[in-house]
Amino acid sequence: MRLVTYALDGHTYAGALLDETVVDLSDAGDVLRILSDPTARDRANSLFQVRTRVLPLRNVRLLAPIQPRAIIGIGLNYRDHVRETGATVPSAPIVFAKFPNAIAGPGETITWRAEVARQVDYEAELGVVIGKPCRNVHPEHALEYVGGYTCVNDLSARDLQFADGGKQWVLGKTLDGFCPVGPAITTTDEIPDPQGLDIRCLLNGEVVQCSNTREMIFDVRTLIAHLSRYMTLMPGDLIATGTPAGVGMGRVPPRWLQDGDLCTVQIERIGALTNIMRVEHP
Repeated sequence: MRLVTYALDGHTYAGALLDETVVDLSDAGDVLRILSDPTARDRANSLFQVRTRVLPLRNVRLLAPIQPRAIIGIGLNYRDHVRETGATVPSAPIVFAKFPNAIAGPGETITWRAEVARQVDYEAELGVVIGKPCRNVHPEHALEYVGGYTCVNDLSARDLQFADGGKQWVLGKTLDGFCPVGPAITTTDEIPDPQGLDIRCLLNGEVVQCSNTREMIFDVRTLIAHLSRYMTLMPGDLIATGTPAGVGMGRVPPRWLQDGDLCTVQIERIGALTNIMRVEHP
């Protein structure tokens, strides 16, 4: 299933996308419960098959499918992106954090102030949503702890990120709305192997990033195993697994996001996450 959180008449519900409709799954709980509780997941599967309540997609508003407790970013995880930035291929995953204030949903307008950041960049990424507590797991078993996969746009204010000699990664990546997520979380039965998904970013309709998740330096299994050595991953935690080449800062001249830009992250079997960019000037 492609699980979503949707708003209707001032309330939020869990659902699943089916063509241009949403099948209501709210009797099974919210998306986090469906991902983490086998009983709720079975109930959701039954509701999806019966389809008692089906709503036209145009009549609801999709929200971020989940509100993560933790957002863990991975830097420099595609070789072509490493090359375009002039960096060195890392010997271990580069880990940073984004905070919950950065979460935004599909269709939301992302706004930042020009006096705070002027060099804002897009980054199409595969998001991994943890489905059950995960600590010190072996890579061979790591995918057993995944609840599903989603699209992430790891928006980055490069002028902040690389301030002080490149010591401000977190600050540059966690402004309000700088982690759009969605439109759906595709469950693992639909994506048994995450290494083989086409991933693209479109800016105002132009393809600016085009790759495949098989090009990751550290695959999803390795990332989960590595992170779980140092921290317990919990249901709903989100791992943004890195971006391929084509980001704005890698272009000559650099191509920063501008007021009114329409930015879309597309990932095979998940969908398209689109957001409008707005810059506030004093």
